[in-house]
Amino acid sequence: MKRTRLRFQSIQQIVGADGFAVVLLTDEARQRALSVVCDEAMSRQILLRLQSPRLCRTLLPEALLQMMTSQHEMMIYGIHEGQYQVVLADRNYERSTRIRMSDAVLLTMICEDIPLYIEDALMERQSVAFDPKATGIAIPINTMDNDRLKEALSHAIEVENYELASHLRDEINRRKNEAKQ
Repeated sequence: MKRTRLRFQSIQQIVGADGFAVVLLTDEARQRALSVVCDEAMSRQILLRLQSPRLCRTLLPEALLQMMTSQHEMMIYGIHEGQYQVVLADRNYERSTRIRMSDAVLLTMICEDIPLYIEDALMERQSVAFDPKATGIAIPINTMDNDRLKEALSHAIEVENYELASHLRDEINRRKNEAKQ
């Protein structure tokens, strides 16, 4: 399986979405970017580590990572109901557990020795060209949870952006059909 290592690039608040933020990850060459939505609690954790890394040295995630004796890595292997699917595993994949995407971002920020990878085919589908001067971040609709999709659909109809509304409706219907199967 071919894979790409991801690095934390930045975090930005979502305008009009209280508490939510978008984390931008890039490949090592900084050619492609992947956006990930995170909730308010994780946004605060990430910002704390960016603004005051010395204060974080004795926090639980940092302490646990110092106690880990074997090598680990994380792999993004798919998307289900708007959520990236991520596994944290030892390097031999003998022991593994699923974790939230935002937790994977936090772990890789805290400890670069625990790399975050994504399958190349998924990276190609989900990423966009990285522009370090960009002022906005695109969020793929297939990574939005159902509530955010419905909110975005209402907003698109309200502002008469019917093309976007059509895409959002199609994604909602696709998920409903998948759930029935």
